Amino acid sequence: MTDPRYDVLAIGNAIVDVISDATDAFLESHGLDKGSMRLIDEAEAESLYEAMGPGREISGGSAGNTAAGLAALGCRTAFAGQVASDQLGAIYKHDIEASGVDFLVEPRGDVGATARCLILVTPDAQRTMNTFLGAANQLQPGVIDEAAVADAGIVYLEGYLWDLPHAKEAMEKAMDVARAAGRKVSFTLSDSFCIARHRADFLRLIEEGKIDILFANEAEIVELAKKGDVDEAVEAIGPKVPLLVVTRSEKGAIAVEDGHRARVAAEKISQLVDTTGAGDLFAAGFLAGQAKGLDLEQSLKLGAIAAAEVIQHYGARPEADLRELASAIL
Repeated sequence: MTDPRYDVLAIGNAIVDVISDATDAFLESHGLDKGSMRLIDEAEAESLYEAMGPGREISGGSAGNTAAGLAALGCRTAFAGQVASDQLGAIYKHDIEASGVDFLVEPRGDVGATARCLILVTPDAQRTMNTFLGAANQLQPGVIDEAAVADAGIVYLEGYLWDLPHAKEAMEKAMDVARAAGRKVSFTLSDSFCIARHRADFLRLIEEGKIDILFANEAEIVELAKKGDVDEAVEAIGPKVPLLVVTRSEKGAIAVEDGHRARVAAEKISQLVDTTGAGDLFAAGFLAGQAKGLDLEQSLKLGAIAAAEVIQHYGARPEADLRELASAIL
């Protein structure tokens, strides 16, 4: 097999994050469940935006964040996600290309407004996400570049897209193309509420052998396995996928591959500012390690370094030089 053009090709929602500080009282007054992600319509997005405090506009989206992290770690990376031909769409396209990621889907003028996520960060650094998907709803199977998918060592997919019928079809198409080309498929479960909606489908993908690398956090793996705790959940799901990665916040992360279990402690940080993107950047570090031929422990360490960097500032994309932070490994 020839070396791939891309180390990783990520497919996900193209979303501009609007991040604002908020109090617990603000969340309660708006009926928001702290730490959750929910989908909202355009009208609610406008009303909540008006009620929020000053916001910081930063390009985001789970898989887009991971792609940006991978590029920052020196990986050849591409991203597929739909934006509109509007101001936020132009911002998103510029930001991701400026980070060194090839943006594979052209903006369109017939898909409504570019998606945005209104992120409320409470003093404990928890983020509550309110997402208007807009143009991201319109990701179609026909815009997926099959040649690019087949020419990527790893195809990375976000579970959030499973809420959208056309996007779900596009993801399954990408999985089939990648596997036919002998490439690996990586999938992140994204959110416990997402799993609650699509658990049967996610388990089907696992049972059919369509996922090579599965990412989850503690709550997500417990929800998927329907077990009482993380250890039981890992024991249940681990044997069903070639490689399982579970992040555990301040407790670090574990990976299970062919019965071998590796662990890493969380990196020490000077301050916790915003947990937005922690899982996305962990996935970036881990996948970068795998793309570069590192072992499980080294890949986990790289993920922990990337996650630690992003939670010490606002926004879900790296600001410090990740390659310098990880120089001892790379």
